[in-house]
Amino acid sequence: MNVSGSAGGAAPAGGAPAAAPAAASAIGGRGGRARWREARGRRRAGVWAGASLVALIHPLPAGPMRPLRAPATALRPLPVRGVADIPARYSVILLDQFGVLHDGVTPYPGAVAAVKELASSSSRRVFILSNSSRRADKVVPRLEAMGFDPSWFAGAVTSGEVAHACLAARPTAWWRGLGTRCVHVTWGARGAISLDGLGLTSVPADDADVDFVLAHGTQGIGMPDGSVQAMSLDELRAALGALATRSPPPFFLCANPDLVTVAGAGKPLAIMPGTLAAWYAEAAGEESVILLGKPGAGIYSAALAAAGDPSPSSVLAIGDSLEHDIAGAAGAGGVDALFVAGGIHKGDLGVGAPGEEASVDEGRLAALLAGRPASQTPAFVMPYLQA
Repeated sequence: MNVSGSAGGAAPAGGAPAAAPAAASAIGGRGGRARWREARGRRRAGVWAGASLVALIHPLPAGPMRPLRAPATALRPLPVRGVADIPARYSVILLDQFGVLHDGVTPYPGAVAAVKELASSSSRRVFILSNSSRRADKVVPRLEAMGFDPSWFAGAVTSGEVAHACLAARPTAWWRGLGTRCVHVTWGARGAISLDGLGLTSVPADDADVDFVLAHGTQGIGMPDGSVQAMSLDELRAALGALATRSPPPFFLCANPDLVTVAGAGKPLAIMPGTLAAWYAEAAGEESVILLGKPGAGIYSAALAAAGDPSPSSVLAIGDSLEHDIAGAAGAGGVDALFVAGGIHKGDLGVGAPGEEASVDEGRLAALLAGRPASQTPAFVMPYLQA
């Protein structure tokens, strides 16, 4: 897999994903009912349980996934005023984009200065780690247009890059047997994701011969002629529901596991492909859904490999999603996390508009965390990213 370098080019990050766990290596393609039942039995044995679905693209040698554990400070997140207060022991920063650096349209006040502060230490490196559907080399140029200096970033890893790498390299028997005829759920007005170079054929959702579903977006389905058939969320749910009833149901590869994301100041949260994956899992079973980004360990392993495989105790993840950024970090060997409360959980926590007066209500934060697994409790918290 490649990650984007600090100047927007490509830099190796440990190569293509290595072999998946042996239990998953024989699954794939359009095999018959017997092979599907065999695969389902293996899934139920625990190989693909929950976030462990991304074991399929784990770039480390085959073996058990690292167990989830909460950060050492899980009982009560420590409030911090700005990134200057982050302990010096964190030499690698894994930095989310949407809801942390910008609201999907414009950078948050103070975010540019915060990243500059993070990158100011010669002993610290900052990597973008994002559930973006797009390739990694698209990330830094977009941030540069928002005022972020490309030299501040040591690289970028995206779930879209993970998806592209796996489909291009077909690193295991499972991937090689997946087939090439896909229902491509993509973006319309936001710009469709290209499948060039992957050897895939886009087919309509009602095609009789569908190998798998690939979800990059939520605005339509890519057609064989390269156009995008615009569809509402209800229409997409119906189409995916029909696919989920097939026997066996096609696998659903999710290139952006986020459920929602920020979409601009004053606008409601936007539905993302992770919501479609959740719908599909309800109908077809979670064993039919493959998550290719956070909170799975695969994308974290790729990011840590790009950083030279540092000790997890020297890594800090910064993100705004408890389910994806915070829990994912805990699952990556116990990486600590800083929770930016003014992102997708802003409404839950009553965080005000970005600015010096914004604060996190400790009572509301405690209530939000109370009903969640310990792995979703961050080590640190701040309302918005500030220097």
